[in-house]
Amino acid sequence: MVSAAAEADADDALPTLALKVAYRGGAFAGFARQPDQLTVQGELEHALELLLRRPVETTCAGRTDTGVHACGQVVSFPVSADEVEGFDGRRFLRSMNALTHDDISVRDAWQAADGFSARFDALWREYRYFLCVDEAPPVFCRDFAWHCGPVDAVAMQQASRCLIGEHDFKSFCKAVSAVDKPTCRNLMEVSFAPVCHAGENLLAVRVVGSSFLHSMVRTLVGTLAMVGKGKRLPEWVAEVLAARDRTAAGECAPACGLVFWSVGYEGEADAWL
Repeated sequence: MVSAAAEADADDALPTLALKVAYRGGAFAGFARQPDQLTVQGELEHALELLLRRPVETTCAGRTDTGVHACGQVVSFPVSADEVEGFDGRRFLRSMNALTHDDISVRDAWQAADGFSARFDALWREYRYFLCVDEAPPVFCRDFAWHCGPVDAVAMQQASRCLIGEHDFKSFCKAVSAVDKPTCRNLMEVSFAPVCHAGENLLAVRVVGSSFLHSMVRTLVGTLAMVGKGKRLPEWVAEVLAARDRTAAGECAPACGLVFWSVGYEGEADAWL
């Protein structure tokens, strides 16, 4: 049964546009807008303000830190009925890409359901982390992979099994961000796949969850890499998880290897232009 309050909220929901955005993270001080800093959100909102001729406040599916990349970030923002009526997706994309930083690519635009939120309507989020597993350092993938050297992916997969499901991931997030905040999350998948790009051998770590803590994926990867390098046994990761202490885990892997890959929404296939 739908409450009267929920019905009122639905009636008040505004028309919403959404964007699929890719970016190289190296140039930006993260996604979220910051005073006197170059950020992805700042660039997007500046372009939107020029196009719509009014202030625009956006919501993203997941904030990324300084240096982290994205190929499937989703951003939403409310619009008026008049703006929706005159919306031309292809023309809008051309304008946005002309107005934003060269390291940002607005790949798709669509009219979402009224009141849609890129953040709160997301069912899951997928990140991929790329390790360069060659002995020699990478050249072509240097800005998009952590040169870790050869690793035992089978041992890393074994170590990751204890992480699947709903757990307290306090050991795997930045300590200051966990103070007086809930640290339980639902991790749906951790998997590993070899990738060869321009003759350089990478290991892609795919991590899927409902949501993530600050630096959680990078700390998970840094911890699993210690197992892959033979510095810890696979059973050690379960001990780290149980400790609920950031000092028990491995290092936070460098930002350059992390890509915000995709986001899942209910019925999203019907929304794309």
